[in-house]
Amino acid sequence: MKKRDVVKDNKYFNQIIKEGRVLKNEYFIIYIMKSNQEKSKFGFAVGKKIGKAVIRNKIKRRLRNITTTNINLFPSYNDYIIIAKKSCKDEKYDKLLTSMKKLLEKKVN
Repeated sequence: MKKRDVVKDNKYFNQIIKEGRVLKNEYFIIYIMKSNQEKSKFGFAVGKKIGKAVIRNKIKRRLRNITTTNINLFPSYNDYIIIAKKSCKDEKYDKLLTSMKKLLEKKVN
């Protein structure tokens, strides 16, 4: 994922959370907000309750990999904030991938 595809501005990050549509499942909370740019932007958040920095960074790497390899699941003209829940800490990559796909296929379309 390139730097230009990441939500960096804290105000915009919080705006997406406040004004965006919410999708939830057992592993993720996804906030989606319309944007006027064709290229979608992504923000990732993993709370300290999930674990120490090594664990949190591992989860963020997995989330970034899921979004870049399955970018076609995320419609254009939207910005996304993906928040990891505590239950994704011990799950395998494949389980997280299928969970994300099911969540997006049901709700986004």
